[in-house]
Amino acid sequence: MAAQVETMFSTRVKPWHGIGTVVEECPNSAEAIKLAGLDWKVEQKALQTDDRTPIWGYKANIRDSDQSVLGVVSDRYQVVQNEEAFAFTDELLGEGVRYETAGSLQGGKRVFILAKLPQRFIIAGDEIMPYFVIMNSHDAGCSIKAAMTPVRVVCQNTLNLALRTAKRVWMTKHTSNIMERIDDARMTLQFAERYMREMGKSVDELSRRRLTDKKVMEYMSEFFPVTQDMTDAQKKNNLILLNDMKARYFDAPDLKGMDKNGYRFVNAVADFATHAEPIRKTKNYRENLFLKTVEGNPLTDKAYQMMCAA
Repeated sequence: MAAQVETMFSTRVKPWHGIGTVVEECPNSAEAIKLAGLDWKVEQKALQTDDRTPIWGYKANIRDSDQSVLGVVSDRYQVVQNEEAFAFTDELLGEGVRYETAGSLQGGKRVFILAKLPQRFIIAGDEIMPYFVIMNSHDAGCSIKAAMTPVRVVCQNTLNLALRTAKRVWMTKHTSNIMERIDDARMTLQFAERYMREMGKSVDELSRRRLTDKKVMEYMSEFFPVTQDMTDAQKKNNLILLNDMKARYFDAPDLKGMDKNGYRFVNAVADFATHAEPIRKTKNYRENLFLKTVEGNPLTDKAYQMMCAA
């Protein structure tokens, strides 16, 4: 299977599979769209059968740079061009916003923009940096999504926890002008501070939730159980993954000074979810991992829910 990353740039970090451009400083939108290889447009063309009979109600989204077909969409679908997505982000976050990474996935069917917000938060003694992600599709495969993705700076673990009290994702369909929805999108930013404040409260609660080593292993075994009805290969694989997660809780340098509590457990699982390599590594597993960050990683969410229910 070919890598899903088509083009991209990244700030100070080697892009997936060596594809794309590494830059030392975060560029502005005009620079970012070129560095990411997103300076192309989507044209819509009518569909017809082989005998030239029109197919009403649908159009083809075609990239103008190479005439590749990105998807077949309904007449109601309105294209959000890549430059419009950057202009939207500029308008939303303010002129002068700097971009950490951006690129094209799945042959141009999906594009993404990740911007660093200027605020810094100290939560439970940790520096947490909020990022803002815009995901757009040109094949009607998903809505336009904007999401908050807080990252624990010391280890780059994504901690976009699924809080019941604060929204972390906003989305809209491709049926209206994206700039007309700017006020709706601003709701997400208005709630960004609330999200971080509520996250801070949740982390404080997790920090007060003491865990014994035995209890930690019980929780981790729920992720990777080893039972008699499993094959030897399944048992072996789950033990490998379980020991990896265990090492991240007990031995990770960035957690050494942290008490054995719920926050340490969530961080260990987040570290595993963000950085651990799967037993069977496909060529596009890093891209799939990135896509999960838009709405949160299910492993991290499960760990957080475990601690909330404890």
